[in-house]
Amino acid sequence: MKPWMIVLIVIAVVLTALIIVLYFLGKKAQKRQQEQQEMLEANKQTVSMLIIDKKRMRLRDAGLPQMVLDQTPKLMRRSKMPIIKAKIGPQIMSLICDEKIFDTVPVKKEVKAVVSGIYVIGVKGLHGKQQPLPPAKKKSRFRRALEAAQEKAGAKPLK
Repeated sequence: MKPWMIVLIVIAVVLTALIIVLYFLGKKAQKRQQEQQEMLEANKQTVSMLIIDKKRMRLRDAGLPQMVLDQTPKLMRRSKMPIIKAKIGPQIMSLICDEKIFDTVPVKKEVKAVVSGIYVIGVKGLHGKQQPLPPAKKKSRFRRALEAAQEKAGAKPLK
């Protein structure tokens, strides 16, 4: 056998092993996410709140309880998360917002929000007139190519 064929066989075996490992890790992560989503749905409640401020910031700068910071994975501690500062009754609290609804949450308005613990899942009713959604950002070339490939494969597109 020629040396370049041996190299190709080794590369093929390594790539196959990597794909198999990623497949099982992906299934495990998907199962874990589904369990967390079920927990959020079970613990949700509707609360009336006044949104004071919203911004993307690191968890340690957001003023969240120390217990929350201790439970978050190390990679998530450094990333910026959508944080809402809201007045719920007499208390002013910092809450983590769902990425999907963060842009639609109005500032300095009274809202009825669906909350699970310190996580805002949705904004149901708004007092006053509702603000329109901001215009969608232009997609990068990579994002367009990724979505096109997912459409061809029949997979669910990312948002």
